[in-house]
Amino acid sequence: MFNYQQAVQDTYWIGANDRRLALFENLFPLPKGVSYNSYAVIDEKIVLFDTADASVGDQYLENLEAVLGGRTPDYLVILHMEPDHCALLRSVISRYPDITLAGSAKAFALLGQFFPSLAEQKKLILKEGDTLCSGAHTFRFITAPMVHWPEVLFAYDETTGALFSADAFGTFGTIEGDIFTDVEIFLDNYIDETRRYYANIVGKYGQQVQAVMKKTAGLDIKAILPLHGPLWHIGEHSNIILDLYQRWSTYTPETDDVLVVYGSLYGHTASAAEAFAAFVEEKTDLNVRVFDVSKTDVSYLIAEVWRCARIVLFCPTYNNGIYPPMKNFLDDMEALGVQNRTFALAENGSWAPVSGKLMREKLSGLKNCTIIEDTFSFKSALHASDLERLSAFADVALEGADDTIDLF
Repeated sequence: MFNYQQAVQDTYWIGANDRRLALFENLFPLPKGVSYNSYAVIDEKIVLFDTADASVGDQYLENLEAVLGGRTPDYLVILHMEPDHCALLRSVISRYPDITLAGSAKAFALLGQFFPSLAEQKKLILKEGDTLCSGAHTFRFITAPMVHWPEVLFAYDETTGALFSADAFGTFGTIEGDIFTDVEIFLDNYIDETRRYYANIVGKYGQQVQAVMKKTAGLDIKAILPLHGPLWHIGEHSNIILDLYQRWSTYTPETDDVLVVYGSLYGHTASAAEAFAAFVEEKTDLNVRVFDVSKTDVSYLIAEVWRCARIVLFCPTYNNGIYPPMKNFLDDMEALGVQNRTFALAENGSWAPVSGKLMREKLSGLKNCTIIEDTFSFKSALHASDLERLSAFADVALEGADDTIDLF
């Protein structure tokens, strides 16, 4: 059964939810699934924006056929050539062979890599500031390189004020009935998965996000239509997603909460981390969250790094190095370009604890990050005689913390 919904004037969501997929990009857990959003503008000329992933191909094509009502689309705009949005290009073209593909020059270079058989398809190359008129609607195109692929375009509908934002402003999780969200629904259902999506998928490219946000700052944006997750009506009381992107793309924490992440072979380092967290709760009004690096998918840890100002790492020495799951976490922070955070380090080792020194070396390459000078070091297990030192370590780690910094 087809399922399409009107988004704004003449513009229809024709996407689909995938509640079965376990891993996004075969990497990130999807406990709440994911949506693949596509759009059709039904005007004098019909303009499609992107397709969908092959996993929802039947639903997408059924939605497309229903919304067209027997008409033939004129343009298929490729905002983003990633396979979860372009997988059905060949299927659409096989049904509507006279359609014109519109996209950036880099999109067509990628098209040739994914679909060599489409080399002769009619194409319209779009550049910064180019427009496409469908009749009552004029779409102005904005280049958004590395948000989060190099070929990405945004499209702004000058008639409705809708911004087709490609992967920007997207989220993990399916759309639940209504394709639009609001602040209350977002805070209840989507914010954690939106943050996790941003931090892991887009997070490295904060500078590029800032650049495209400056380009769109002068537009009268009334709706945001992303390729994943719910759509947004933008107005005086519902621009939280824009505020969050401003914060996230400048690597500004949402809160001065304390993130404690530990690795532990037999529970001794875990016990020390829990004791530290208890000191934090005792000494401040800050919230503290504790995670086992071996049990928590790293994408959730990265999302917490984007949320919290202070990160405390408790790590055993393993094979004269960093405990492997903790090293993976550090590698991810490095790869994603984490900035503007304060780190405190604790190490454990039964005969030669060196993980603190090695973690410090790994973190020293992060921009604008403070690494507390003193490392808390203990051997094998924490004892009552260590508690005074641990309390002092908590004081140093919390120095300058401000429990009034909280976006929500």
